[in-house]
Amino acid sequence: MTVAILSLIAGGGLLLVGAESLVRGASKLAALLGISPLIIGLTIVAYGTSAPEMAVSVQSSLAGQADIALGNVIGSNIFNVLVILGLSSLVAPLPVAQQLIKLDVPIMVGISGLLLLFCLDGQLQPSDGIILIVGGIVYTLFLVYQSRRETNAEVQSEYDREYGAIPIGRWTWVINLVYIAVGLVTLVTGSRVFISGAVSIAESLGVSQLVIGLTIVAAGTSLPELATSAVATFRGEGDIAVGNVVGSNIFNILTVLGLTSVLSNGGIPIPNAVLHFDLPIMVAVAVACLPIFLTGNVISRWEGLLFSGYYVAYATYLILRAADHDALHLYSLVMLLFVIPLTVITLGLVLANAWPRRRQAKDDSKASLPSDTHSR
Repeated sequence: MTVAILSLIAGGGLLLVGAESLVRGASKLAALLGISPLIIGLTIVAYGTSAPEMAVSVQSSLAGQADIALGNVIGSNIFNVLVILGLSSLVAPLPVAQQLIKLDVPIMVGISGLLLLFCLDGQLQPSDGIILIVGGIVYTLFLVYQSRRETNAEVQSEYDREYGAIPIGRWTWVINLVYIAVGLVTLVTGSRVFISGAVSIAESLGVSQLVIGLTIVAAGTSLPELATSAVATFRGEGDIAVGNVVGSNIFNILTVLGLTSVLSNGGIPIPNAVLHFDLPIMVAVAVACLPIFLTGNVISRWEGLLFSGYYVAYATYLILRAADHDALHLYSLVMLLFVIPLTVITLGLVLANAWPRRRQAKDDSKASLPSDTHSR
């Protein structure tokens, strides 16, 4: 047991180091290519911090441990929104960019629902995985195209403000390519050590690999996202903090789970517990972002507290389910008949109150345009 815990810690440390190295090299190369910081947050940073999920899920799939791979992605997506955004907004309210509200969050909600649809037959087929991978490629190319429409001078100036100026020399490309290579090697090594520790702990505790994947593995592979969003929040860069989470969740479904299902022998079987509980929870968490993000284009502290509280409730349910505890039935009834309806009503009231204010703000903005023009 001690060796397993040490393996988990060591593997987690390697995943953090590998993700940091990969993000550093990739983000600087992206800046040299003229890709803006917002797109870097949604793609390079988000995909880089999701590299542990990719490494762990692919390695689990190849080792015939599909439950860990599946639980890792679903658990990470739930953890990313409820814990990372929740804790980050408790530190400081997080502003949400219009692009995230209009484009990226609806995409996250849409592909979460698509994943649930693919899993209704009890199997995530390799053909489903191919569709998800193609979707990930199209989404990434669209973001890059959108970024490239800006001038390189504007992009470089924005990047310098966000990340600092990049010294450009003949070794700049080589150094950052080395960062990427070291990051990838470290991620692969860390994922193997991390999985070994997680499987050993699951076996010694008599807990299923699915539960371990939904909790310990999911939280461990989400550490880079947590670190990145926390740093961004402290620096007052809410766009990066929120964009990192949304981009990571999109990447996890389209690319990580897509590739995992393609590499798995015959696809990934979907347990009933996942189909009837964990997957719907993941979709509900994604949907919950829409009204919360729309309320003033900011994630407030009370909304962050709501997110964090829901993760505690979700983790408690998983523990009771794994232990087959007598209190599970009562706990489920309380959540289903009281907590969830109360939350839906609260979010609905918040959205109903926020919508007229948003329309009024737009009307005021339009009304001010003629006078501004006349004054000129």
